[in-house]
Amino acid sequence: MLRALQETVDYIKRKTENFEPEVGIILGTGLGGLVKEMEVSQQLLYANIPNFPISTLEFHSGKLIFGTLEGKKVVAMQGRLHYYEGYSMQQITFPVRVMKMLGIKNLFVSNAAGSLNPAFKKGDLMIIEDHINLQPDNPLRGINDSDLGPRFPDMSQPYNRELINKATELARSVDIACHKGVYVAVSGPNLETKAEYRYLRIIGADAVGMSTVPEVIVANHMALPVFAVSVLTDEGFPEDLQPFSLEDILETAGRAEPKMTEILKGLIASV
Repeated sequence: MLRALQETVDYIKRKTENFEPEVGIILGTGLGGLVKEMEVSQQLLYANIPNFPISTLEFHSGKLIFGTLEGKKVVAMQGRLHYYEGYSMQQITFPVRVMKMLGIKNLFVSNAAGSLNPAFKKGDLMIIEDHINLQPDNPLRGINDSDLGPRFPDMSQPYNRELINKATELARSVDIACHKGVYVAVSGPNLETKAEYRYLRIIGADAVGMSTVPEVIVANHMALPVFAVSVLTDEGFPEDLQPFSLEDILETAGRAEPKMTEILKGLIASV
């Protein structure tokens, strides 16, 4: 892996004239608009980057975008990768390792998720405090390379407490409904049944999605502080479960995105 990582990093440095990002951003489903706030200096298609997986989703643009945001040098993934696309966990998390080797000091992650907590409504934001991993593989499975991180990384605090506190204060100061909760990752791509929603709530989750956890595991493996936020795009309440579609999810994500963008911009300015 180290050889592939170095090849990828060397290519990106050549193409971006040795751009050194301070912050890495992973933008989730329907949440690519933060890029509009950036002063973009370079864009690289995933398809043109050596060893880089290609996003197969028609609503993910598949670009690595370099520029400045709130005075910070940033690299943003506009279009993330998912286990349900057929990729291995190592492929899904390869971009996180690349961003770390490019020099980022903090990783900011967003996703679209379904609410499991009746107090958390569609269109609200949820800062992720902890997670439950129900995906069937782990990105750290296999031979460990100690140059990347320890064999058994600690996960007692996978999401950075200081960033969580700052985000909470930012949301409160601008009157944005922003909860804190536990995110559960499932493999997808189907949405959940009533019984599954009930089970996920019972085991302690406040929101469910199909991403984020693999990237967070690898970030912790590489000692990279993480902040993650979910836009709650649907409600998985088994007592009153309503059918919904991808179009519904994207529409809700689009309406809620400006709130998420405001918080992320404030956080990035503070680091």
